[in-house]
Amino acid sequence: METLSIIGACITLIGSLFLFLGSLGLVRMPDLYNRIQSGTKASTLGTLLTLFGIALIYPNWSGKLVILIVFVIITNPVSSHVISRAAHRSGISLSKNSVQDDLSHDNQQQQEPNAIKP
Repeated sequence: METLSIIGACITLIGSLFLFLGSLGLVRMPDLYNRIQSGTKASTLGTLLTLFGIALIYPNWSGKLVILIVFVIITNPVSSHVISRAAHRSGISLSKNSVQDDLSHDNQQQQEPNAIKP
């Protein structure tokens, strides 16, 4: 096996470990918002490393894999943000251990549309 293939296989293995840790975070975290955060960060990094490792193993696929990497970088954080914002607006509560709710002020302003905004 050539050196580039070995490096690509190692990077792909590291990416799959990040994907595993992300799935473990989905089970272990206390509420929806922490699950989204841990799943998104780990799955984004895991997917990027896996695709990069595959690009090293199969250089002919590099163009297609770069397009996939850019797509993952753009869509993964945006989709998790939209899902968590919609969950917060629909009233899904945070964990008892959560310290701060930055969006609670936004919800109060939506309920009182005629309130003066500071």
